[in-house]
Amino acid sequence: MSDALKHECGIAMVRLLKPLEYYKEKYGTAFYGVNKMYLMMEKQHNRGQDGAGFASIKMDVNPGERYISRVRSNASQPIQDIFSQINERINLEFIQHPEYKNDVAAQKKNIPYIGEVFLGHVRYGTFGLNSVENVHPFLRQNNWMHRNLIIAGNFNMTNTNELFDNLIKLGMHPKEKADTVTVMEKIGHFLDDAVRKLYKKAKAKGLSKQEASPYIAKHLNIAKILRKSASDWDGGYAMAGLLGHGDAFVLRDPAGIRPAYYYQDDEVIVVASERPAIQTVFNVPFESVNELEPGHAIIIEKNGKVKLSEILAPLERKSCSFERIYFSRGSDAEIYQERKMLGKLVMPKVLESIDHDTENSVFSFIPNTAETSFYGMLEAAQDELNKQKNEAILNEKNSLTDARLQQIQAHKIRTEKIAIKDVKLRTFITDDSSRDDLVAHVYDVTYGVVKPNDNLVIIDDSIVRGTTLKKSILKMLDRLNPKQIVVVSSAPQIRYPDCYGIDMARLEDLVAFQAALALHRDRGTYNVVEEIYDKCKQQLAIEDAAVINHVKDLYAPFSDEEISDKIAEIISEEGISAKVKIIFQSVDDLHVACPKNLGDWYFTGNYPTAGGNRVVNRAYINFYEGNPERAY
Repeated sequence: MSDALKHECGIAMVRLLKPLEYYKEKYGTAFYGVNKMYLMMEKQHNRGQDGAGFASIKMDVNPGERYISRVRSNASQPIQDIFSQINERINLEFIQHPEYKNDVAAQKKNIPYIGEVFLGHVRYGTFGLNSVENVHPFLRQNNWMHRNLIIAGNFNMTNTNELFDNLIKLGMHPKEKADTVTVMEKIGHFLDDAVRKLYKKAKAKGLSKQEASPYIAKHLNIAKILRKSASDWDGGYAMAGLLGHGDAFVLRDPAGIRPAYYYQDDEVIVVASERPAIQTVFNVPFESVNELEPGHAIIIEKNGKVKLSEILAPLERKSCSFERIYFSRGSDAEIYQERKMLGKLVMPKVLESIDHDTENSVFSFIPNTAETSFYGMLEAAQDELNKQKNEAILNEKNSLTDARLQQIQAHKIRTEKIAIKDVKLRTFITDDSSRDDLVAHVYDVTYGVVKPNDNLVIIDDSIVRGTTLKKSILKMLDRLNPKQIVVVSSAPQIRYPDCYGIDMARLEDLVAFQAALALHRDRGTYNVVEEIYDKCKQQLAIEDAAVINHVKDLYAPFSDEEISDKIAEIISEEGISAKVKIIFQSVDDLHVACPKNLGDWYFTGNYPTAGGNRVVNRAYINFYEGNPERAY
């Protein structure tokens, strides 16, 4: 993605099913779980680089012994920073106590981070500041082991204000309004409630206070706690949690918006946001990694028993298609093929834009995430070239010479590495014109491979704001003097904010929204902008289920092509000599390419939860009133 876009988070959970001595004997270290967690987090670092956190739990420890460890970082390389701290602490213990090296029991008793249950998180901040206090996992502490709660997730809630108010009605005093806090406190409230009820039962059975603790831990109904906690959540989430005594869970939202995968064998249970991370770290095949179903939780009890429980009734499946287009690593077998198909399906529009002139066209991609879609586009281009060759041979068969046949057969699709991201330049000069000049050099180009009469076709995975295209890429590409620059987006036009995990909160930042406004100005219909505002304002007092996305009315009068052409006009600054054409994927073809992930609300405005419609209307109100606040 050429536009800077922060997004998503990643979770990793590892639960060891054997005694630590087993891993020491088989793998040479009782820190097997810690090592695997490092790999799991590194294999998902693409999902978040603002911060990272790690937590571990030791099971069956004696009173007075530390059983929860947590470390978080918002350093420039947070995963490396976390595990550097862990490694330093472990090495220090071994230096001070060399007798620990071959004594697993002593390691578990005295060295932090070693344990049986682990939770990791990589984060891009979408709510709150990027201070270390906002980095997951969050910890809710208590002197009762089973009331300690550790939470980390990949999520955004659309109704954080409502959740916050509900906590106040319960008599609580949350320390802040961030959705992570409200979620954790809601789970914590029902955990406390369940503990109180079990304590009463334990007393009725004649158990002492000391005997009550293991009884409570054994009989906690995690599924019931989650059902009560999540009953009023509106958002996309993969929520992971650990309880101090060793129970663990991961809950996925009922529309399946955010992803979650799991794997189990006789040694380990692992859950992650991405399937390839599990495949690579544990060397298991694609078929062995299962997807957690929407509305379900995987619950791992202290005794190692695994349950898959329906927590919330599944809604129509609307898994995020942006995961397939851009967010998730393309090493997933399905995602790789889907991204190739995205490139292949958009190729007919590309051929039309260049009048099927493959001989005078150079194809490339904007580094680096669009590379797979580029391969799909090339396959389609090769099919077109083969068709052209066959037609040429058939048309000229009566007069075909050896020289002409060799000329036809020598025709190849011209592909080059055109755009190169040079460095992340610091815009240290505050003057706007100076800053723009620096930004224009973020990308460099390969000279000497494009002829003046050529079409230059560049595929990007998506176009969000268009800023980098306008300020940098198009200017650099124009230096090659092509006849036409065709910028291809493997994703459709992004028209609406996302409120389930991606940092796209402001409508006015979206170049498709800017294009629709410009078209209304051009056609003298700008009065519709105020009309939509009035409709959105009227929706504020309506129940969520009745809220309608009125922002769709802004786009309704225009075809996709009209908006694409206006986007091309907006991002083509004066001084660019080449004709600029923008081509977007169609929503229908997106669904063909990604048939299992039909979440498309950022393209269509069809939000999978009631809160989404409220968010988009609020975002429009903020735009109209000039309010810079987030809509969620």
